[in-house]
Amino acid sequence: MSGNRTRGQRAGLTRQAVLEAAMTLVDRDGLKALSMRRLGAELGVEAMTLYSHVSSKDALLDGLVEQLFARVAPQPFTSASWQAELRDYAHSLLAALLAHPNMILLVASRPATTSQNLRTMENALEMLRVAGFPPNIALDMLYAVSGFVVGHVTTISRDGAAPDQTRSLSDVDPDEFPLLAEAARAGHPTGPHARFDFALDAMLSGFEAARTARSPR
Repeated sequence: MSGNRTRGQRAGLTRQAVLEAAMTLVDRDGLKALSMRRLGAELGVEAMTLYSHVSSKDALLDGLVEQLFARVAPQPFTSASWQAELRDYAHSLLAALLAHPNMILLVASRPATTSQNLRTMENALEMLRVAGFPPNIALDMLYAVSGFVVGHVTTISRDGAAPDQTRSLSDVDPDEFPLLAEAARAGHPTGPHARFDFALDAMLSGFEAARTARSPR
């Protein structure tokens, strides 16, 4: 029986181990440093051994996106409130991207459709269908929330800080820009996290308004 094992099996590797090692490499050295040869060296095997677990470099990249989203979305979605589920998902995705900043560009540019990712999406669509959203609208909602989070995280640093945009407006000429000056003087507590929550709540409220408008009277 052992004679029929592939080289990857003989090396004691699994797909999960390969993906975890790839994420560790990307976290440490950046996405540009990732290659099959470099990953093989990290794992102490020849690069060709990895193809027993990931069929190509593209499959490896898809697997990395899968790994990040696996840390974000529950399976299945269980909350009685779809708003709470999407809010938790958005915050979890934000935290995951801040924890793995070298993955941001990959997530933004690669809609990985691995079996695990598709199952996560299917579970989310079922939760939203039960809440009254048709599947096409529910899918748009998922993409909208994910895109919002990815866009937001590109404006903040690894520690979650961002330039104080309100403070940067404190010196504008109030005669030329009266509304900007008034907004800056208002002194409301702002920051990337407050703006994130404000925009997310507005998005969820908009989804609910759309759902209510579609509901039969």
